[in-house]
Amino acid sequence: MPTSLILACLWAIGANLLAMTPSRDKHWRAAFCLIAVGIPIVGYVTYQTGPLMGFLCLLGAMSMLRWPVVYLVRWLRGAPVPPRAPRVPEASSDLTPEMAEK
Repeated sequence: MPTSLILACLWAIGANLLAMTPSRDKHWRAAFCLIAVGIPIVGYVTYQTGPLMGFLCLLGAMSMLRWPVVYLVRWLRGAPVPPRAPRVPEASSDLTPEMAEK
């Protein structure tokens, strides 16, 4: 097995392990790091094994990092990005008096 495919498999395992860890920012920092590391790996796979295998690795990476791809497509189309969901209070001390009455 070529070195590039071994690196791509290790990248996929690392991406899955990062997805299992808790995160306050919904894993966006990890996604940016995975993108920064994954682009050269996809290029290396393409260089070493050909464009078909590089394209398959790219599709696999896009399936794991689908939300950055969705936001990129929305941005390219000029569609508005939906607003972020309101923060859910973590403890009863975070509740406002109006929320506590409900």
